[in-house]
Amino acid sequence: MTDRLTRRRTRSAWLFLAPMLIVLALVAAWPLLRTIWLGFTDADLLKLEQAKWIGTENYTGKYGLLNDKIWWTAVKNTLWFTLLTVVIETVFGMVVALVLHRSFPGRGLVRAAVLIPWAIPTIVSAKMWSWMLNDQFGIINHMLLGLGIIDTPRAWTADPDLVMTSLVMVDVWKTTPFMALLILAALQMLPKECYEAAQIDGVHPVKVFFRVTLPLIRPALMVAIIFRALDAIRIFDLVYVLTGTRDQTMTMSVYARQQLIEFNQVGYGSAASTLLFFIVALLTVAYVLAARVKLGDK
Repeated sequence: MTDRLTRRRTRSAWLFLAPMLIVLALVAAWPLLRTIWLGFTDADLLKLEQAKWIGTENYTGKYGLLNDKIWWTAVKNTLWFTLLTVVIETVFGMVVALVLHRSFPGRGLVRAAVLIPWAIPTIVSAKMWSWMLNDQFGIINHMLLGLGIIDTPRAWTADPDLVMTSLVMVDVWKTTPFMALLILAALQMLPKECYEAAQIDGVHPVKVFFRVTLPLIRPALMVAIIFRALDAIRIFDLVYVLTGTRDQTMTMSVYARQQLIEFNQVGYGSAASTLLFFIVALLTVAYVLAARVKLGDK
């Protein structure tokens, strides 16, 4: 009887999921499979339907991705950008979440205000920051000059020594509220008894954070980190609006778009997109397997 009821519930669940799976297959699976197939052809925008199969030439050939220095520069830029932004946003997000978790007058208003940068579309915020970072009339240079921090205007998005710092700064400003929101949700689920006991025993708040708070929110924190890391690896709009297709800041997504649109190499650009997809997929699978191992240990 129990097995029959379980099978019936499973069938009902699949029936409810079927429309969503069909739509997902149409709007995601088919374009993905076609992109993977195009990556093994010499397709371009002018002869897309007459594309010829060339095997792994786009990947391992003399002029393939694995032998392209610009591609490896894009990979390095993407990983470096991901590492910097995720680490900084996690730290800042934790600080903001801990502040918002405490009770104080106007907390609801502050919580709403903190989410404004995250709510602004990335294209809009990138364009806004491009004006603010302008070396001639940007407000950032004006403020730093007024404070005496710099003596001449800086070309934040043109100087090779400052451009990556500018990208990281803008991304941290925009996405830290996302990390803070997820961490705050985890903090609000913690049992108050642990903190009451620690307060009675006179345990220092810093020690309580590392011995109680951090271990309890670690699962939610890891989910937030992997979500943010996957999003950072796919970064396109912020980089493209602020810096275009320069080698110093080119990411894998920007590189794929350049090959597809500007250079008219659909096959080569599809190969780059496919590699990006598999990198993101491998990171996701690795995280899921690691989470299962930890759950199995428990």
